[in-house]
Amino acid sequence: MDGSATNGRKIFNGCYRHGVDDKRRVQVPAKWRPENGEAEFVLIIWRKYHFAPHLRVLPMQMMHDLLAKINSLPDFEESKGALKRVIGSSSENVTLDKGGRICLPEEMAQAVGITKEAVLVGCMDYFEIWAPEYYEKVKVLDENLMPKMFSLIP
Repeated sequence: MDGSATNGRKIFNGCYRHGVDDKRRVQVPAKWRPENGEAEFVLIIWRKYHFAPHLRVLPMQMMHDLLAKINSLPDFEESKGALKRVIGSSSENVTLDKGGRICLPEEMAQAVGITKEAVLVGCMDYFEIWAPEYYEKVKVLDENLMPKMFSLIP
C-alpha cells in the first residue's frame, strides 16, 4: 500500500485541471485510481454555494457511510426523508472506464456549468469536480477563511 491510501481508502489530494471531451468524460488522476483500475463513485450535485454548484464525488463506501448516518436520524425528523430525496435525486453512480475516466451525465454537467474543462479538487476522503470559473470564486473564499480553518486543527 502506498501513501495515498489508508485503511484501504484512497486519500484524494491535489488539484488538477483536465479537458472534458465531447462525451463529457474527464480523466481521474492516476494516484486517485485503485491499483486494479476498477472503481465506482457516486456523483452528487452539491449546492452549498448558490453561485457555484459543483459535483461532489464519493467513493462507494463513503456513500454507504453517508446513508448509514442519514438512516440513524430519528424517524420523526422531517428533514430525514427530504434529505434522502434531495441526495438520491441529484446523484448518479459512475464507474471508471479503462482509460481512467468518468463520464459526467449531461444533466449534471449542465447543472454545474462544466463544458470543455473541469477542475478536480482533492478533499482528502472525497473529491470535487468544478467548472473552472466557479472554482476560482470559491478558491478566493477559501483563502479568506484560511486563518480560521487552520485554527480548527489542534
